Amino acid sequence: MKSEKDKMLNQEYYICWDEELTKERERAKDLLFEFNNMKPSERYERNQIIQKLFHSVGENAWIESPFNCDFGYNITIGDHFYANTNCTILDCAKVTIGNNVLIGPNVSLYTPNHAMDAAERKAGYERSSPIHIGDNVWISGSVTIVPGVTIGDNTIIGAGSVVTKDIPANVVAAGVPCRVIRPITEKDKIGLKITVNNN
Repeated sequence: MKSEKDKMLNQEYYICWDEELTKERERAKDLLFEFNNMKPSERYERNQIIQKLFHSVGENAWIESPFNCDFGYNITIGDHFYANTNCTILDCAKVTIGNNVLIGPNVSLYTPNHAMDAAERKAGYERSSPIHIGDNVWISGSVTIVPGVTIGDNTIIGAGSVVTKDIPANVVAAGVPCRVIRPITEKDKIGLKITVNNN
C-alpha cells in the first residue's frame, strides 16, 4: 500500500495532513526558523542549513531571509543562484532551478493544488505538479508560478506576473496571466565588456 508521501511524489492525490508529511514539514520549518534568524554575515552556517534542506545545491548559491519552503528535499538549484527576500517555494513536487537564476523579492513557486470538491479539500486532499526553471532566467519581483510550469533558458518574467502556462526560452514574458511579450534579441545588449570570473 502506498504511503501518502509516495502518492505525493508520484503526483497522485494524497492527504497533506498525513503524520509522516507533517513531521517532515516540521523538520523543514525548524531548520528555516534557524536560517531566518541568522545574521547575513554567517554565510557558511546559512549555507550549511540550505545544504541540509535541499536535494541539491550548486556552487555560489545565496538566499536572502526570510525564505520559506514545505520540505526542501524536492528542491534542486544550480550554480550562482540568487533569491531575494520573501521567496516561498512550496515543494510538494520537484522544483528544479538551473544555473545563473535570479529571483526577485516576494516571488512564490507553488507545486500543490488543493482538491476542487469542498469535502475532498476539507479532508486534506491535494495533488502536486513539478516546476522547472531553466538556466539564466530572471524572475522579477512579486511573480507567482503555479503547479506544472516550465520556464525556458534565458527568459525574463516581468514583475507581478502570474505564470500559469509554460514559457519558452529567450523571451520576455509578463502579465496576469503571464504571456510572451517579445523575443530577447541582439538589440537588447547594452554593449558592456563582459569579463568572466572562473574562480
